[in-house]
Parts: sequence; C-alpha cells; structure tokens
Amino acid sequence: MKHIGIFAKVHDPRCQGVAEELVRWLDRRGLTPLVEAHLAKHLRYDGGIDADQIAARADLLVVLGGDGTLISAARLVGEREVPILGVNLGSLGFLTEITLDELYPSLEACINGDYRLSERMMLKATILRREQEFSSHLVLNDVVINKGALARIIDLETSVNGYYLTTFKADGLIVSSPTGSTGYSLSANGPIIHPCLKCLVITPICPHTLTNRPIVVADDALVSVTLQSTHEDVYLTLDGQVGVELKYGDILQIRQAEHSTKLIMSRNKDYFEVLRTKLKWGER
Repeated sequence: MKHIGIFAKVHDPRCQGVAEELVRWLDRRGLTPLVEAHLAKHLRYDGGIDADQIAARADLLVVLGGDGTLISAARLVGEREVPILGVNLGSLGFLTEITLDELYPSLEACINGDYRLSERMMLKATILRREQEFSSHLVLNDVVINKGALARIIDLETSVNGYYLTTFKADGLIVSSPTGSTGYSLSANGPIIHPCLKCLVITPICPHTLTNRPIVVADDALVSVTLQSTHEDVYLTLDGQVGVELKYGDILQIRQAEHSTKLIMSRNKDYFEVLRTKLKWGER
C-alpha cells in the first residue's frame, strides 16, 4: 500500500488535527497521502485532490470521523472496493470501531499486509420513471421511502422477484442491507442482522395495518416498490445522505450490488462487543 486516501469530518477540529499529524506520519514513511480537497482546504494543505481521483488512485482509505463519514466514503469507493480503515474520534461506532489510540498501529499493520477485512454487502437502488431509468445509486446502509412533513399515509405496492408481497399503507418503507439493519430499520423495529450475512431487510415505517412486520429476503431478491399515492410529497433517501423526490407511478428497484464495502476491523473488538456497547445491553 503506497497511496493512502484521507477523508475526514472536515468541520470537526479534532479530525483536522488528527489529519494533519497523519499526513506528516505518511510523509515520513515515504508514502503518498491523498488528501480530499475539502479537507485539504481546511488544513491549508497544498495538493488536495477531488474525491473521485482518490477513489481511482488509493490503495487504502483512512476515514476520520463517525459512521456517517464512513458511509459517504464507502459509496465513493464502492466500485473499486478500496479497503477502508474507519477511525472514530468520539464514541464507538458500528462501522468506525478503530479508536484513535489504535490508528497508527492499525495503519502500520495494514501497510505491512497484516489486517482483518469484513466484506459488507451493498445495495443498488434504481428509480424507473415512465419505464425509463431515471437514476441509479449505490448504498451501504439503507434505502428509505418517506412521506413529506404534511403528507398523509402513502401507498407502496411491493413485490419480491415479481411476486406481489403487499401494498404497504404506512409513513414509509425501509430496505436495508445487513450493515444497515442497526440503523433506521432498527428504530422501526426491524431485526438485527449480522453484517457478514447476505440478505435484504424490508421494514415498514409506522404501518397502518399493525400486522405488517419486517421481512428478511434472500440476497438475490429483487425488491420492487411502486408509489401508488397521487397527491403526496414522497422522498427517497439513500444512506440518510442523498435525497430524491419520487413521483406517482415511480418504481424503485433494490437489489444486491455487484460491489461490496471492505472494512478493516479492529483486532481488539468483535461485533457482539460493539452491539453490547452501542445498545447498552446488560446495563440496568
């Protein structure tokens, strides 16, 4: 690994300070830091490059911040499957489980080829409008259809592999990956899925029919959702970060993406420890 991409939560002074030291650390070892342009501007670092160039050139991506920053970076490098070392400078994250104290030992190990990868399934979400592809998106966590602030319950006709499932009458619908099962889906009473499994989770948001429950389908499933409401404001949100307005008759297709996210994991923690810590299991 010679070219190390650096992403950070640019408005967090802690992340800026760590990024400055990281650039110096890489320079001293004869490695090439690829500093994302917005971060470089905050650091007053000459030589910042665009995010898409980092995706094309990096052998490893170091992300400084929380899970949201890592999710954004994962969408960027998803098609190249660049390994990501996520460093959380605050509380333990579901994805950014490397602590600041572990940063340099973990980075040294990565450079020497000694690291543990967790391969995470991603989703591809495609919007069809008037039978034509309107947009397509790669996501790590989840795809969410949600009504606007003043909208009534919306109707979402849903099928799996061409077989009719139901028409959800609800505030919205979440289709998540196993990694995303501990996000919005969990808040809507969805199940926790181990991130190494391959499946899709369909979780209604506040369904009008109380017997509607989350359902887990196979990783090769094609989930199709047709917006049947005519006069409501409805939006599609991708990983909680990208938004698209949906129109009556739009069809949203969600399937497993061809690419995955490769996360470098801490050798000092396991997934169940992260669950216990984040969800405060066992505490009174």
